[in-house]
Amino acid sequence: MERKLKIREAKAYVANKLGVEPITLSDEYAMTELRKKLDIGLIMGLTGYAKGLAAKARIAKTCDLKINSVTKLLEKAQLSRI
Repeated sequence: MERKLKIREAKAYVANKLGVEPITLSDEYAMTELRKKLDIGLIMGLTGYAKGLAAKARIAKTCDLKINSVTKLLEKAQLSRI
């Protein structure tokens, strides 16, 4: 949303960052395996895989995106170290 891309462009951008074809984004099995491999969270949380903000933070890093909740958490975490 921050990049103001059309749906097709956004899918191409995310697919490129994930190293897959855009059509793969709609393949449930392929995306489940990719999400496990990258540990960016799953549709149904499984033990041992990223969940919640941890998953969001990994998605933000992997796709080079700014996610407000992640940004705010990181800002607060840095302040608490002082």
